[in-house]
Amino acid sequence: MHADSTLSALEAAEALCSTQGERLTPVRRRVLELVLTASGPVKAYDLLEALKPGPGSAKPPTVYRALDFLIGLGLVHKVEALNAFVGCTTVHTHSDGCAELFICTHCGAVEERHGAPVSTHRPEGFRIERSVIEHFGHCSKCDH
Repeated sequence: MHADSTLSALEAAEALCSTQGERLTPVRRRVLELVLTASGPVKAYDLLEALKPGPGSAKPPTVYRALDFLIGLGLVHKVEALNAFVGCTTVHTHSDGCAELFICTHCGAVEERHGAPVSTHRPEGFRIERSVIEHFGHCSKCDH
């Protein structure tokens, strides 16, 4: 993500937090910035390493709490199959439907799309908290 795009995304995150009555703390903001500027899905321990040079080096629970917060607001998605994280390309709420991630197995690029709400065939009384569908294949750049 380019510097201008990252700055815009961080400003949008600040605004979203404000409207939700939440706070984008310096650690949460830095974790979001690292995820947004990563060249692909990033693992939690890579984030932890990137945070270490700062004052009061972060511990694993700090990174995971920040990621949980960012996921909860829809600012970051977890790529379950890779156990890694990507920045969300659009501001949305969980009620907007299901996030679909298209993951290139060749170059590692991840594209996000939002689809219709998840299956209407879920068990009675089951409340979905989040849904992510992951598709693996080749992106248009790699499919030659």
